Amino acid sequence: MTSHTADEAKAANIAAMGEPLGALYSALWQSVAVVHVYWKEYVELFGSKPERIDLLNRAAPAFFHMLQDELWELTLLRISRLTDPAKTGRAGRQNLSIQALPPLIGDAKLKARVTQLVADAVSETAFCRDWRNRRIAHSDLLLALEQPTTQLADASRLKVKTALLSLTAVLNAVAGHYMDSESRFDLGGRINGAVTLLYVLNEGMKVGEAREKRLEEGKPIPRDFRREHI
Repeated sequence: MTSHTADEAKAANIAAMGEPLGALYSALWQSVAVVHVYWKEYVELFGSKPERIDLLNRAAPAFFHMLQDELWELTLLRISRLTDPAKTGRAGRQNLSIQALPPLIGDAKLKARVTQLVADAVSETAFCRDWRNRRIAHSDLLLALEQPTTQLADASRLKVKTALLSLTAVLNAVAGHYMDSESRFDLGGRINGAVTLLYVLNEGMKVGEAREKRLEEGKPIPRDFRREHI
């Protein structure tokens, strides 16, 4: 398998697609890859096995509850930014968004296909932007006060998965046309990431529980009374 740095990949994309499109595609690819990394870590910790939830709750429940909320909202925020209009504000500030792709595509057939895929992605990710606009980036007053108002859009792990697939479909349509290739952002795992943490926690909890048992039985060993400063 050939591995490329981000700069090498960008250069190859520009060579195949042209300067504006290739540069935009490269930046979008990096952002889509990053949001997949965050989401995979979230799923490994909080969406894979009940035993993992139990472990986290035994180890540091308050901290991992905070982390769960933060990773969830960060994922929705990153998805919403990727599907924002290409330009926003009175000054027409340009955004890194999949909506900026179609105007840069010269091939009429591809442009029509990508335009439709972008529209699909914008629709599939609408719940992310609602959360971003009324809870994450801003705090809707009526929601905060728990007064009658339109509730936040329904959000779930399945909807996030579908949203990420819709983003991938847009990028793969472009890459497939110009480079006869596609990306699988959902494969692989992060080295020294969430799974590594789970193994460390599991071993640590076993050691701690064994220590507590020895103390309860009145059979401590010298290291049971030592606490290392971290």
